[in-house]
Amino acid sequence: MNSPSADADRRTRLLAGAEVTLRALSDVLAPLGERFAAAGHELYLVGGSVRDALLGRLGTDLDFTTDAQPTRVQELLHGFVDHQWDTGIDFGTVSAVKGVEQIEITTFRTDAYDRVTRHPIVEYGTRLEDDLVRRDFTVNAMAVRIGPGGVGEFVDPLGGMDALLAGVLDTPALPQDSFHDDPLRMLRAARFVSQLGFTLTERVHTAIEQMADEILRISPERVQAELDKLILGDHPVDGIECMVETGLAERVLPEIPALKLEIDEHHQHKDVYWHSLTVLQQAIGLEDGDPDPVLRWAALLHDIGKPGTKRNEAGGGVSFHHHEVVGAKLVRKRMKALKYSKQMVEDVGQLVYLHLRFHGYGKGQWTDSAVRRYVHDAGHLLPRLHKLVRADCTTRNKRRAAALQATYDDLEKRIVALAEKEDMAKVRPDLDGNAIMEILGISAGPQVGKAWNFLKELRLDRGPLERDEAEAELRRWWSEQTAG
Repeated sequence: MNSPSADADRRTRLLAGAEVTLRALSDVLAPLGERFAAAGHELYLVGGSVRDALLGRLGTDLDFTTDAQPTRVQELLHGFVDHQWDTGIDFGTVSAVKGVEQIEITTFRTDAYDRVTRHPIVEYGTRLEDDLVRRDFTVNAMAVRIGPGGVGEFVDPLGGMDALLAGVLDTPALPQDSFHDDPLRMLRAARFVSQLGFTLTERVHTAIEQMADEILRISPERVQAELDKLILGDHPVDGIECMVETGLAERVLPEIPALKLEIDEHHQHKDVYWHSLTVLQQAIGLEDGDPDPVLRWAALLHDIGKPGTKRNEAGGGVSFHHHEVVGAKLVRKRMKALKYSKQMVEDVGQLVYLHLRFHGYGKGQWTDSAVRRYVHDAGHLLPRLHKLVRADCTTRNKRRAAALQATYDDLEKRIVALAEKEDMAKVRPDLDGNAIMEILGISAGPQVGKAWNFLKELRLDRGPLERDEAEAELRRWWSEQTAG
């Protein structure tokens, strides 16, 4: 635990750093504060914007709150911002763009909730303090006054800075009341664990455990949005653990806690849950640049077919035959239920389906045909499949780990070598549909498609063929199809 003096020093440093960060935005904040002050209104930077400024991670989204009514806010922004819109005006929010800055200004609110739809009964307030106490967590309930000179006083009536210094998430009011009002806040807590590296206070953790069923009131689309923010955070493993420990995962992503398979004294196997979290962490270490949601979801979910395929074998072993097939089906089913895009569902599902294919490679026994099929089946996902397969190696046996990585190095070299000889990215038959119809003397129809597929399989097996060889094989195939 830090001493009071250490906390005081850190508080001073964070406030000083935030002031420097915000003063760099004076070309936006100062004239905006001037407009509101001249009209007799208060304006505060608030919420995540203040939190992130203190943490040195402020982006281009700026959230404000004011005592001005939404229509008055629109008038005050006119002629200052590049563009504004009223999508959230029913909830007191006016959005705008000024340069690269995304601005949202919300009128002070003292909302009540119907506790059925999570939609607030919007009531405008007159005091900043009443607006702050309705917010989700104390670290998001700090404010900075914005006046004619830009950055003004720091306002923290609910101990947000103390929570930030301690790295904890707590609610301004009783967590039970906060989560009854808006159950999505429970999932936001796990998301902030991932994004900020914070932990939950005991009362927040307990409240989520007690109220986890309430998350079922939230639409799949909103759940999906929070899960994506969680998986893309700096500490997604911690976020997933938070979901599992509080029971949220059981409601929104039950395949994850299901990975905690029983290990008895007679049938030993690797802890699949912790293995999956390790694979996720190792996949993150292999990312190039920005976080990759497809890779991260595939890494986390790659073994979710194991619980349904677990078999205890004679001699104390455990098998999970075809868990990649079962897992791919489960992935597609779950991600569809969460309203992910068709492309996202297909990409993650295909990676899960393919993640075991490499283990048939042995010590390089694959034929060129098998290598082609590996590349063809992976398609645009091949770079991600490379990373997933490497991340899936979690053995503590250093010799075995090195051997697996060396074997995969060999496979990648073979892929490169084949790619230098032929177009591995787009494997197509050596004859197109028109040529097929001309050679066989048939018109467009299902037989052309069958012939095309035959030639494609031939191409995968043998690589590029000369035209006369391809024609000969096509005629031979056609003769077999039409015989008798």
